[in-house]
Amino acid sequence: MEINKTKIEGLFIFTPRKFADNRGYFFESFNQSIFDEATNNEFAFVQDNQSFSTKGVLRGLHFQNPPFAQGKLVRVIKGAVLDVAVDIRKDSKTYGDYVSVELTEENNKQFWIPPGFAHGFITLEENTIFSYKCTNYYAPQSEGTLLWNDTDLNIDWKIKPSLVSDKDEVGTEFSNFVSDF
Repeated sequence: MEINKTKIEGLFIFTPRKFADNRGYFFESFNQSIFDEATNNEFAFVQDNQSFSTKGVLRGLHFQNPPFAQGKLVRVIKGAVLDVAVDIRKDSKTYGDYVSVELTEENNKQFWIPPGFAHGFITLEENTIFSYKCTNYYAPQSEGTLLWNDTDLNIDWKIKPSLVSDKDEVGTEFSNFVSDF
């Protein structure tokens, strides 16, 4: 498995080796020891989630505050997304910066987003199935949302969203955001 650092400390892209032949393909989608080595044995997964969306659905930018903060290892099973992580660690030199990565069923890339980041994605293809492993259980009382189209964040989503939830349309503007991280 190939591990690539991003421009923001703590964010990694994992790309598994894919073995293909006339039968189809095989790849190892997760290996705990490789993940532990990359993240210094800091995280354990407790919950797996999956979503299905049509093209243009935007979800995010979501996070959970401490003590229920979540890390997420995300990937696409079918289709494609542009996945985005925004640094909300107030003492970070990259506070307010973001990394985006295209995750597809063809490239099999996985994006590790540790606690201290807001996360969102937009689906680039119809019938996209998105999967994520979480390091903490969902806790609605600690949930937060940043405004996905905030001009201070200036995220390039690549395409115009066709559907955004009411909750995501009224996320907190970054200029008014007070981070608990």
